[in-house]
Amino acid sequence: MPESPATSSNPTITGLTSDEAQSRLAQFGPNDPTPAGQFSALRHIGLQLANPLTIILLVASAIAVYLHQNVDAIIIVVVVMLGIAVNFFQTFRSEQAIRHLRERVAPTATVLRDGAWHELPRKEVVPDDVVRLSSGDLIPADGLVLAARDFFVAQAAMTGESLPVEKEPHPDDPAQHRNPSAPNMVFLGTSVVSGTATVRIFATGAKTAFGDIAAKLAERPEETEFERGLRRFSSLILRVIVFMVLFILAMSLALKRSPFESLLFAVALAVGLTPEFLPMITSVILATGAIRMARDKVIVKHLAAIQNFGSIDIFCSDKTGTLTAGKMTLETVVDPAGTSSEWARTLGFLNAKFNTGIRSPLDVTILEKACPAADGYVIIDEIPFDFDRRRVSVIVGKTGANPPERLLIAKGAPEGMLPLCDQHQCGNVTSALDETAHNSARKTYEDLSRNGFRVLAVGFARVPVQAKYTKDDERGLVLAGFLAFSDPVLADSVAALAELKRDGVEVKILTGDNELVAKHVCEEVGLDSSRIVLGEEMATTSDAAMGALAEKTTVFARVSPSQKHRIILALKARGRVVGYMGDGINDAPSLHSADVGISVPSAVDVARDAADIILVEPGLAVLHRGIIEGRKASGNAMKYLLMDTSSNFGNVLSMAAASVFLPFLPMLPTQILLNNFLYDLSQVTIPTDNVDDEYVRLPQRWDMKLVRNFMLFIGPISSIFDFLTFYVLLHVMHAREHEFQTGWFVESLATQTLVLLVIRTMGNPFKSRPSRPLLLTTLFIAALGVVLPFTPVAGVMGFTHLPGYYYIFLVVATIAYLGLVEIGKRLLVARRIKTLRAMHA
Repeated sequence: MPESPATSSNPTITGLTSDEAQSRLAQFGPNDPTPAGQFSALRHIGLQLANPLTIILLVASAIAVYLHQNVDAIIIVVVVMLGIAVNFFQTFRSEQAIRHLRERVAPTATVLRDGAWHELPRKEVVPDDVVRLSSGDLIPADGLVLAARDFFVAQAAMTGESLPVEKEPHPDDPAQHRNPSAPNMVFLGTSVVSGTATVRIFATGAKTAFGDIAAKLAERPEETEFERGLRRFSSLILRVIVFMVLFILAMSLALKRSPFESLLFAVALAVGLTPEFLPMITSVILATGAIRMARDKVIVKHLAAIQNFGSIDIFCSDKTGTLTAGKMTLETVVDPAGTSSEWARTLGFLNAKFNTGIRSPLDVTILEKACPAADGYVIIDEIPFDFDRRRVSVIVGKTGANPPERLLIAKGAPEGMLPLCDQHQCGNVTSALDETAHNSARKTYEDLSRNGFRVLAVGFARVPVQAKYTKDDERGLVLAGFLAFSDPVLADSVAALAELKRDGVEVKILTGDNELVAKHVCEEVGLDSSRIVLGEEMATTSDAAMGALAEKTTVFARVSPSQKHRIILALKARGRVVGYMGDGINDAPSLHSADVGISVPSAVDVARDAADIILVEPGLAVLHRGIIEGRKASGNAMKYLLMDTSSNFGNVLSMAAASVFLPFLPMLPTQILLNNFLYDLSQVTIPTDNVDDEYVRLPQRWDMKLVRNFMLFIGPISSIFDFLTFYVLLHVMHAREHEFQTGWFVESLATQTLVLLVIRTMGNPFKSRPSRPLLLTTLFIAALGVVLPFTPVAGVMGFTHLPGYYYIFLVVATIAYLGLVEIGKRLLVARRIKTLRAMHA
């Protein structure tokens, strides 16, 4: 790694001490223009207390006290507080777990503290800090450029300019106007394209130029399918609640019941139908999924991305780090004729040592082995790498040479290097690169590529002394040879590809390497490489034809970052859910546009910032495990919705009907609240549940039609058994008010909770086992409902003893109900199960 500009050209630059930095941090606050809200216990509890239904219940309890109905008031308050406590505890645990996961992939900055460079969290950067920037870095705050070398910044987020702009120090005008056009200023929200710089920070957090407009520019992530489904579900439930509550309230008043009791009854019903635990349950489900994924080396940055992760049906990536280990080894260095060449290795070493752009794995590999022949050279200038040229050049000089000599050394893809060369060097002989020599050189690197080696060409030219060098100086080169790197295929790639295919995920390789290398690697792992589309072909393909081409093709070679982006957009336009993995500067647009952007810890800041998911370890096996966990989280969320909507809707239908013909309330408001609380409590363990293998074998999308059908079909089945219970209570037991209310409370709670054991699986509930926590909580809550009438609180809650034969009826009716729900469930999901099984076979 070449010496930083901070130490080479400005040795007097000093940073802050740790004590000074702590003082500034206390004064200016964390470096975050839009700080994420920390979980606040008071705020969370306050929001729950501010819920309209909660407010009505608390007002009702106050009225009950005024009317001397103290027992009812206490019961209402206790049930409300217990619900808030459970919600708070579960949400707090989820928030803490996710915060710890996010801290593992938080952005960092290289800061000069106490005279040494340290990698610190970006939020700890303070005014007057000195930071070091290089290719791929996100600029952590607004700063003044103190020293720079070929330093180009992408600042489209601030100015809309599509092309990078060069930034350099202006010592004569250090206080130039602070806007993005200033040539010696860099700003938060922009990123480094190439080169290096040392910058002194002058503004952080909300004081930055980006902070002034952060509220407007804070990008709202595109609504995921999961979030869209929740929004539609909430809208549906709201409409049903409003209609049912108004209807029941009108009927109660028409029957000349107590207005206060009628209002409280209607509100209690609204609470019963409202899935008030929905935000908490889904948060816990997603957080549990994120924790499981973290154990499998997959870090989730945005919880909502988990469902999309499970929905992926196409995964696009380069072969490096997915099919191969991403650990390069320099196997051989040869001249254009294929003979070992120490001169070509020396040139490659000098180029890798002195280029200050993207520190690629290839450069790291080249520098692993010392090269004494490279001693005595110093860097003069650099022509940075870009994705159009696909090469980088350095201009070096020999220490003490008189007259001074300049040597331009270019290194890059052979396809782009050969046209720049008009000579070649084999041994100590330099000769013209005529057609015969050109064909020979081409054959040399193609043979290496066919054997799976990644090949770079290296060339040189003696150039005159001048102030600045540009890409126009990369001409008339002498081809010195080729550097061949091996990157072994991961041992589990073949198995992981087979598992992904089995589970409905198609892998597509989008690589900048040539087609020969891509073909060799894909053949090793069993990917179809019979048809390889090159970037040149894509350039002439219309947008209309691009979608079909992208779906039919498995391997794309010699494609640019913009072409990768085009492939992803084409696949999405055809309704596919696309995951894309990238780690480079120009991968950011593709990571943003993919349904799920995936990166790795070693990626440049820009890529990690754009990604939704971070794979701690390379390889498709880690990816596959993450996808399966995403599907499990989605499956458990769907269980909650199916159970909650069907059971609640059925109970409210029954309550509406009963309120019409009964001379008393079918259940006391406090009993409804207790029933609802115990029912919600039974569902808290859904996030721990097992998910059917059949469910995780295919990409799963949010199915609101299935949720609606469950509510409209399974809900009335619940009402049928409620009406049967009404008949038994009224005409067999000749139950009076308290007996009726007790009997229905016990039956309602038992059927509501136990039906989860049926609805939780799309298959046979006797073959698909629930998790132990879910089974225990379900049985416990059902049993608690049965024993409550025999406890000391029975009188307080308005419960009374029931005859023994009622419990015989309860067992028979519950079993019959669960059986009928199983039949209804199978009718609703028969086609879905058939499709899943066909795909699994």
